[in-house]
Amino acid sequence: MQHHKKYKGVVVPTVTPLTASLTLDRGAVERMLDNFRRHNVTPFILGTTGEAASLSQSVKQDFLQTAASLKKAGDVLYAGISSNVLDESVAFANRCFDAGVDVVVATLPNYYPLTPGQMKAYFIKLAEKLAGPLMIYNIPPTVHMSIPLDVVEELSHHPKIVGLKDSERNEERLQAALKLRGQREDFCYFAGWAAQSAQTLLKGGDGIIPSTGNFAPGLYNDLYNAAMQGNAEKAYELQKKSDALGNVYQGGKTLGESLWALKVLMKKEGLCDTYMMPPLHQLSNEEEQKILNNLPPQ
Repeated sequence: MQHHKKYKGVVVPTVTPLTASLTLDRGAVERMLDNFRRHNVTPFILGTTGEAASLSQSVKQDFLQTAASLKKAGDVLYAGISSNVLDESVAFANRCFDAGVDVVVATLPNYYPLTPGQMKAYFIKLAEKLAGPLMIYNIPPTVHMSIPLDVVEELSHHPKIVGLKDSERNEERLQAALKLRGQREDFCYFAGWAAQSAQTLLKGGDGIIPSTGNFAPGLYNDLYNAAMQGNAEKAYELQKKSDALGNVYQGGKTLGESLWALKVLMKKEGLCDTYMMPPLHQLSNEEEQKILNNLPPQ
């Protein structure tokens, strides 16, 4: 089982490393992207894990330019462009393409409830205004809507819409999405549900987008390779390790708290500090120590 598409493999939804003054920590960006490259995984900047909804345009632009300047031959870079204002998404997306981003990723706007017809019309209008490829991002916990798979199927035939990142935790939907993708070479499926990484890859998915990859990228590179080689036993063994690590920073926490806890684990690896953009914030030193104490033995 080998994938020959450009959009495949392990794509890490990259945290946004911040300084104490809440500016971009450029040195941390360089360390993080070097670590990704060493483990053959790909960055996806300015997504949910990257606190994108809370970042100013200046911080987003700084992250974009810094990440793009660190690209090397053969690297692929994903960037989130989501906004409730269509023209803002378009303008930022086209700045991304000008900087060297390979594919942009967008959720639905998240204020007004939308019908399936409105969802389809929105993504078509967005795609037609872009200078490059678009990946649809389905994430009901933050957008409070789910994009129906029949809408995804219709959108998948648009020449600029190249894939779906699906973070909806629904087993039936996952199986249906993998069938929708089928054997198509012009549309890809990425699971944003880390607990289903092995199953997704073994059943033909193109890639996975695990936030735990921020501090353990090698684990997911190994899992991906095992799945591509058809070694289900090894893939599921690595899935158990992924689940254990994910529980360290996600278990019993809100999404926002888990993003801080993720930075705690990254700080332990010397990758970045734990500063968060409001409304998120750092928790206590005691909470930080609890997270570190819960790490499974290596």
